[in-house]
Amino acid sequence: MTSSALYSSGTMDAAEFRRRGREMVDYVADYLENIEQRPVYPDVEPGYLRSLIPSEAPLEPDNYDDIIKDVERVIMPGVTHWHSPNFFAYFPTASSYPAMLADMLCGAIGCIGFSWAASPACTELETVMLDWLGKMLKLPEQFIAGTHGRGGGVIQSTASEATLMSLLAARCKAVRRVQATNPEKLEAEILPKLVAYTSEQAHSSVERASLIGGVVMKKVPTDNTYAVGGGMLKKMLEEDKAAGLIPFYFCATLGTTSSCAFDHITELGPICNEENMWMHIDAAYAGSAFICPEFRPLLNGVEFADSLNFNPHKWLLINFDCSTMWVKKREDIIGAFKMDPLYLKHENQESGLVTDYRHWQIPLGRRFRSLKMWFVFRMYGLHGLQAHIRKHVVLAKEFESLVRADKRFEICAEVIMGLVCFRLKGSNDLNQLLLKRITNSREIHLVPCQLSGLFVIRLAICSRSTDSCHIQHAWRHITQLSCELLQNNH
Repeated sequence: MTSSALYSSGTMDAAEFRRRGREMVDYVADYLENIEQRPVYPDVEPGYLRSLIPSEAPLEPDNYDDIIKDVERVIMPGVTHWHSPNFFAYFPTASSYPAMLADMLCGAIGCIGFSWAASPACTELETVMLDWLGKMLKLPEQFIAGTHGRGGGVIQSTASEATLMSLLAARCKAVRRVQATNPEKLEAEILPKLVAYTSEQAHSSVERASLIGGVVMKKVPTDNTYAVGGGMLKKMLEEDKAAGLIPFYFCATLGTTSSCAFDHITELGPICNEENMWMHIDAAYAGSAFICPEFRPLLNGVEFADSLNFNPHKWLLINFDCSTMWVKKREDIIGAFKMDPLYLKHENQESGLVTDYRHWQIPLGRRFRSLKMWFVFRMYGLHGLQAHIRKHVVLAKEFESLVRADKRFEICAEVIMGLVCFRLKGSNDLNQLLLKRITNSREIHLVPCQLSGLFVIRLAICSRSTDSCHIQHAWRHITQLSCELLQNNH
């Protein structure tokens, strides 16, 4: 067989793509409609997949029908079904049909939008969508790009990247500020004195950002609601300044991973402004809820922040990845990372109406992710998005009331949004055993956290299709396993 014949036999023409595309849409729709019938957590051992497929890629093209059969044979047995209504682990990862369709279009256009010239629509739609979303959140005007603003938004891949970008921009700004008054000081002399701060309840990615950024990060103790207040941060700053250190960055969390606690940014913001520290707000999960007027007060104090991030791909019906970040002064972030080789330059880049997003992120290339935002915002409207958030909060409150009505259990943190932290009254070992039984049953899926030294079980409302019946089923399952466990213990 000639190489051209081999090539043509293994490719898919437009006619076959149309046919297979319809089949794939049917497969996806069937998968999501019937996902509840699948065990939410896989029953496989590490390394299960290697023995199910050849050890090397095929020399000649495989048959498409065989590939699709292998999806069920090889892939699905090892899938944790995040969109099952019986999935209550971690935090949600968003999903909707409009977002999936937009992702198809993104893949078809296939541009690499590192600059305006690389695909003007990719850059301009992103700028406008971040303005749309910023206005839904009622962000201060400084964060909106508009046509004349100094701030603006960008889509990052994850909240981890947004935190890292903010920390690196803050580090660059701090070094330049010290050198402005002490020109003889080298960066290598300044960096060891820089100190960043975050809550002891902050996500591990915040500490990881400091490791990548090569700066010290100190963890600020929290109050009895697991939130950071101004008093404790101020005390640490005074001690560190007295020791000759330079506080330069604070990452506040709105909606911590463990318990969905909210740092007191109305207290923390003015302190950061007074101390010339960059304040970044990580609202990865909870940020979506700020589009609802009843939750917007939790964002009060954002006017003091230099940057803000949350993940629409968690709770705003936009499939991964879509992590939105706003900065008050875009020159702070662009100035820290700008590299402009001749082959990336274009004649419109200094026009003032154009931003090149390669200067706002770690990678060079970027996908046309704003299409997902555009499709979802238009297909749902603000009211539809708000209804989705509110439904999840109501379901969490329903689960909370079931827990509170059973004297064998306790609630471990205030239920503000779609997360409930609870445990059996008793030892950590007892609760670890309960969670192990829940996981092994594969009926529902939950994960733990630690609060005040206690092993706590988290139940997060995750799936778009989760309803009251699933909450009732989850609680029946938990109480049944608890009864068996307590009987065995006695």
